[in-house]
Amino acid sequence: MFKTKNTDQLAKLINYPLERTYPIPSIKSEADFKLRFSEVFDDTLVALITNSTLDQWEEIGWRGIMLDDGIIWIDSANGKIKAVNHQSELEKKKRAALIAEEKENLHNSLKTFENPIFKLKTKNYLIRIDQLANHTYRYASWKVTENQASKPDLILNDGDYEFQGNGGNYAITFINGIYTYNIYRNSISKDDAPEVTLEVLKNDQVVLTEHGKLID
Repeated sequence: MFKTKNTDQLAKLINYPLERTYPIPSIKSEADFKLRFSEVFDDTLVALITNSTLDQWEEIGWRGIMLDDGIIWIDSANGKIKAVNHQSELEKKKRAALIAEEKENLHNSLKTFENPIFKLKTKNYLIRIDQLANHTYRYASWKVTENQASKPDLILNDGDYEFQGNGGNYAITFINGIYTYNIYRNSISKDDAPEVTLEVLKNDQVVLTEHGKLID
């Protein structure tokens, strides 16, 4: 199917939504996939898939089957692609344009950053995570009813990023006096796992846990 670029058939073999690197919107449907196929599966990635050998694919328990250390992940249960960790030149250009547009709509205190990581909503909070030029991370949060153009209620800098396995999961930790803010991102997880979790500790005791969803 990849050799012939049969998007009609391939569209049926995707777990939707198929996430893309923020702020590129997720691919949410078969119709969306067909329109954006070449954005994601450029000639480089198609060649990698079509020329791959069996030993390049490995099953990693409940996480699924991965190609070359996680460039592509397939759901073992239904055989569908659930993650693509590759960015084409077309997506890179699209992302750069979206970032420039996004900066125009941010509060002045947040316009300077190197790389936007994601936005999320929990029950009570709107949260934004950005990577800064010094390779540290910044946390900004508002009440869930606010928007990014308003002044954040809280900004934390010097976040520490930690990978958790080769499935793309990670945690980012921020220290604010006696408080520790942990953001857990579950890129590859069990079906009932939240996309992201906010955990706040006071003197090493958990005082808040809220699960959240990523937003475009």
